[in-house]
Amino acid sequence: MSARNDEHRDRVKEIIAARKVKFVQLQFTDIIGNVKNVTIPIDQFDEAVEHGVWFDGSSIEGFARVAESDMYLMPDLSTFAVIPWEQSPNVTARVICDVYTPDGEPFIGDPREALRRVMREAEELGFVYFTGPEPEFFLFKRDEQGHPTLEPHDRAGYFDVPTDLGVDVRRQIVNALEALEINVEAAHHEVAAGQHEIDFRYDNALRTADNVVTLRITVKAIAQRNGLYATFMPKPIAGINGSGMHTHQSLAHVESGQNAFYGPDSEYGLSDVALHFIAGQLAHARGMAAVIAPTVNSYKRLVPGYEAPVYISWARHNRSALIRVPRISPGRPQSTRVELRCPDPSANPYLAFAVMLKAGLDGIRRGIEPPPPAEEDLYHLDERRLAQRQLRTLPGSLGEALAELERDEVVAAALGPHIFERFMEAKRQEWDDYRVYVSGWEIERYFTIL
Repeated sequence: MSARNDEHRDRVKEIIAARKVKFVQLQFTDIIGNVKNVTIPIDQFDEAVEHGVWFDGSSIEGFARVAESDMYLMPDLSTFAVIPWEQSPNVTARVICDVYTPDGEPFIGDPREALRRVMREAEELGFVYFTGPEPEFFLFKRDEQGHPTLEPHDRAGYFDVPTDLGVDVRRQIVNALEALEINVEAAHHEVAAGQHEIDFRYDNALRTADNVVTLRITVKAIAQRNGLYATFMPKPIAGINGSGMHTHQSLAHVESGQNAFYGPDSEYGLSDVALHFIAGQLAHARGMAAVIAPTVNSYKRLVPGYEAPVYISWARHNRSALIRVPRISPGRPQSTRVELRCPDPSANPYLAFAVMLKAGLDGIRRGIEPPPPAEEDLYHLDERRLAQRQLRTLPGSLGEALAELERDEVVAAALGPHIFERFMEAKRQEWDDYRVYVSGWEIERYFTIL
């Protein structure tokens, strides 16, 4: 059994006995970020914790070829929790697992291990990486047959207090997340009709990545039980705001635990470490895009006018910038952080945080200086002023983003050769499928006039 499980063993046994747990879901993610699981009866759980559970890796997206398919799952007991909607008589818990090869080594294609590997690099430099993602999602109505529709469940807007079913569903989601030991800090309606955001406590990046995965499962499950459909698709409806996953980030010193981003004597309250970290992420923004905005649909969100960033820039107040520096609360230097605004909730959170951290560490290692901050609304600058500022833009499509990823050695290194190769294969296929598809828009636009 992994040494990191020892401190959690007694707690897990107490939960199993007190809640009369009958089954355990062993969960992990493929490289795309889809959650996979195998369910075992509780009398097999001790064996699973001690020796793992074998599975066929060749059947999982991006994991292994047929000739090298044997792998096993090792539960991480720190993630053990009872699933609140899987109750009596078949009480079911879930535990997130790490993937291992037959020789007992962590599998290099496991996204969770990829993040852990880059976090070890940060630790060697004296830092711990913290993130606070803000996942957004839509709730849609279903038709009489139970099929999802594109009709939002409400017509409310940002921070509104609607009185429809969605309000109660959001409360149910928060209660379920709390039962799964995720500390929710806020839940509110977002800008678009039917759009919501749930934020949880800022924490170690591995834990927050686990929490994003759990949140996606929870939101979908609770919505389904209320006759609604939840989606984390970045841009489900044209002409309205899409769903992002703005991510707050900071580094803490390993030895002291103090925030390494705080610089009391600088204009923005940022240390040199923070400025180099920002510069690293700006330098690799185009290379990171395919990982943090990984679908064809992602690039229909990243357009001017919908609060999504396009220009590679940073600022304090300007929400059109790629990286924003939230105001530091008086007397709370530990709250110093920077917000990357281009990730969306379709991303695999383990890979997203891995490339974000790797890019920031590259800026620190090389001492890169960021460009001057861009405090004006960049969406309203004309072409001449944009050219004067020499602002680069994010890729305009998944195809362009994949070409940038292929050129960026730092981002590729964050993924590792195995994940990089398999990720590129999967996403090139997605882009090719999209390129040859004839959409309804094209038929409507061209069929009768050409």
